[in-house]
Amino acid sequence: MRIRTEEEKDWPAVYAVNAAAFETLVEAKLVDALRQQARPIVSLVAENDEAVVGHIMFSPVSLTGHADAQLMGLGPMAVAPKHQRKGIGSALVPAGLEHCKQLGFGAVTVLGHPEFYPRFGFAPSSRFGIGCEYEVPEEVFMVMELQPEYLRGASGTIKYHAAFGNV
Repeated sequence: MRIRTEEEKDWPAVYAVNAAAFETLVEAKLVDALRQQARPIVSLVAENDEAVVGHIMFSPVSLTGHADAQLMGLGPMAVAPKHQRKGIGSALVPAGLEHCKQLGFGAVTVLGHPEFYPRFGFAPSSRFGIGCEYEVPEEVFMVMELQPEYLRGASGTIKYHAAFGNV
């Protein structure tokens, strides 16, 4: 398996992976919308035998009261169903986090499985006094600092890109 930056030629395969991995086309359409509307984005693919089998995307989020905070939101992330539970998602997450860190982002949020994301360093955002603009259970909204103490004293509400509300 190889992880690399997504290229335009990958777009149909990335759409197919997201469409297959989720029950609806919402995530596949969201990826397309974020590509067009959000800057910067981090979008990586996992290849197996030169076929795209996984995808992860990060896009900017904002924290109320902290306009200068450099934050990214992880999502969507998808692995083709027949390739799940083989470590692809577990490889995509740290690769994407490292890309975000190299770009100078201080923290990443995720709305995801509370059994999966903590292994990479994510913790409930409530520990930082940070909430989500969406009504979600506390344990599924998490944050990870890419720079030590980046979120110290930075409470507020995370706002996602408008594309999240338009799909």
